[in-house]
Amino acid sequence: MFLTYLRRELRRRARQAILIALGLAVGVGLVITVTAASAGVSKAQSDVLHSLYGVGTDITVTQPAAAGTGGFSGFGFGGRRPGTRPAAGTKVSSNRISTGQYAPIGAASVTSVRGLPKVAAAAGALILNDSKISFTVPGSSGGFGSGPGSGSGTFKPPVFFSVAGIDLSTGALGPLSSGKVVSGRTLRPSDGSASVAVVDSDYARQNKLTVGSAIAIGNTKGNGTDFTVVGVVGVVGVVATPSGSGTDVYIPLVSAQQLAGLPGQVNTVYVAAASSAQIAGVRAEIAAALPKATVTTASSLAGEVTGSLASASSLARSLGKWLAIAVLAAAFALACLLTMSAVSRRVREFGTLKALGWRSRRVISQVMGEALAVGVAGGLAGVALGYGGAALVRAFAPPLTASLGQATGSAT
Repeated sequence: MFLTYLRRELRRRARQAILIALGLAVGVGLVITVTAASAGVSKAQSDVLHSLYGVGTDITVTQPAAAGTGGFSGFGFGGRRPGTRPAAGTKVSSNRISTGQYAPIGAASVTSVRGLPKVAAAAGALILNDSKISFTVPGSSGGFGSGPGSGSGTFKPPVFFSVAGIDLSTGALGPLSSGKVVSGRTLRPSDGSASVAVVDSDYARQNKLTVGSAIAIGNTKGNGTDFTVVGVVGVVGVVATPSGSGTDVYIPLVSAQQLAGLPGQVNTVYVAAASSAQIAGVRAEIAAALPKATVTTASSLAGEVTGSLASASSLARSLGKWLAIAVLAAAFALACLLTMSAVSRRVREFGTLKALGWRSRRVISQVMGEALAVGVAGGLAGVALGYGGAALVRAFAPPLTASLGQATGSAT
């Protein structure tokens, strides 16, 4: 009797029941869509922040360079002493490398970080900046120009790219760990201090580099050393460099240390915590062990993130959450009002049922059963709408980007 009466009443008031169910469905669907979008943005932010400094990395450790160090200290073209002027018409070139804004960190510090109780792994890397300059010295009375003549010289625009020295003993951690080989191979432990390099796919395309090509990497004296390209990789995300762009060239750590004149030293340490719950503890331990170091985690890095990723994340957390709550509350309020209105119009019907012997408890149960049936139908429809909305967001949402205001790059 209960189910029969329920079915007949819902069929008789189908328009009202559908309206209430749709209101609930819209509210539930919006909450699910916004929640899914917020979770997706949070995951994207986490993935991008980790890719900014290497897959599997929870913490990076750097040390700011002292004032007046870390940059280029005179070019010393071709081994000449800075301040001397080559003769007019001389072709001069310089290929110098520097550590940028990061100070060197000794191998002993990397070992001490690796030995901390809550650290699963740690790897050092040497992030460098390469600058190439080439020109012809003009005459005493002339300046740089493009035409021939005794009073003019030629000047080519400088070329800058970033170089990362990779610790080959820790392939699962560090700048190159997020790379996917496009052609050739990646660096191997057997490469040691060999003059081999792996280049980023974008950099290789821009400079027409392929496997087997030679690329000149500078040193502190301004001379270039040829490295053979053994692989091209597409890096997932962008690995942070002091220059503010993605790493272009990867070479063995020992080779990078030789070029930079920093044997046994690195300037960035990539750390993986034993578990995500211990990241804060690991950060505190590293800060205590290396008081002068800058310890960066994903949470602290997120505070510096700009771009559409930060905007979308902020929007999803604040506006989206309150909008979903407001719509859901409005939907439930509308459902309650419509249900109360329907009950008030059925007073005569309920009186008839009471006269036929129905108890008040049975009448209330019947009304609550109808409301429950409408609510369940609206909830199920809302779940379907929510998953559909989440699928649409995933299909049509623009790619999110992130960048750091001062010292790191961008990612998509």
